[in-house]
Amino acid sequence: MSQTDLEIVVDDPTAPEDDSPSVVSSGTIEIVVCLLLLALATTLGYDNWRTGASWDSTGPEPGYFPFYLSVILGGGSLYGLIVALIAHRKAAETFVTRAQARRVMAVFVPTLLFCLVTQFLGLYVASFLLIAGFMRLVGKIALWKSLLTALVFTAIMFVTFDIAFDVIMPKGPLEAAFGH
Repeated sequence: MSQTDLEIVVDDPTAPEDDSPSVVSSGTIEIVVCLLLLALATTLGYDNWRTGASWDSTGPEPGYFPFYLSVILGGGSLYGLIVALIAHRKAAETFVTRAQARRVMAVFVPTLLFCLVTQFLGLYVASFLLIAGFMRLVGKIALWKSLLTALVFTAIMFVTFDIAFDVIMPKGPLEAAFGH
């Protein structure tokens, strides 16, 4: 057997269990996404029709091309919705299990909190908290390594954006205390 025929299998001890119950089926997600896209297409189509979706003496009005793109998006959404409704009658295929959803939420919730905290504490403090929190809670890395990595990364980010390139970033009370 040559080396290219070998398969390396690594077990992930944090992988979701195989017997985890289903949270939602693929068909349900397809229907919801098609309905959301149809609502978006309707909203965009109405707004562009209101702006002007025809030709005048100088050419197309501002909403002409976006309106027809909205019509195409709406048509595709309707087609997808019909296909999803017809296929939904068949056996339900799992879209996400409870264990998989838990893993996704372990990343989504801190990221959402990062966006909210950035508004009040600034980008650098929020980044420090996000990196240190992820490394410690999700990665199970030693506290001192998590804090050191977060501090170094945040300092590099501050020097790069604030000092070297003079990019305006969201700042909080800590940066204001240091005069930035």
